[in-house]
Amino acid sequence: MGLQKQVMDKMKEAMKSKDTVALTALRALKSAFMLANTETGTGAITEAEELKIIQKQVKQRKDSAVVFSEQGREDLAAPELAEAVILEQFLPEALSDEEIEKVVIATITKVGAVGMKDMGKVMGMVSKELAGQADGKTISSLVKKNLM
Repeated sequence: MGLQKQVMDKMKEAMKSKDTVALTALRALKSAFMLANTETGTGAITEAEELKIIQKQVKQRKDSAVVFSEQGREDLAAPELAEAVILEQFLPEALSDEEIEKVVIATITKVGAVGMKDMGKVMGMVSKELAGQADGKTISSLVKKNLM
């Protein structure tokens, strides 16, 4: 419940300061948490699940901003990017590509992967190890690069 409490605290701050962009982003995140809590049936989700939800929310906002920018709607893209920045504060520090690649190479060596047929195995292990610190797209490209 640590992240959920932090989100609620930030929501209160946003309400007091009348920060509508932050409030919109945090309300959407709170809603996603509540939905996940009810889906589990236990009424609580793990911190790893909370991180996945936050990552998904950030990715949705960035993807929307790209689409809006491509359509020349910077007026819609800017708030999406601002919301993504607000949500990213709840994620752990992202790793650099070099740091991710070190983990990928270590995992490939550990598993004994020799080709693309082992990509799923490597992806699963690296994604689990770097949860919240790297996005799947970056991991995937580095795994492909090192398995070829």
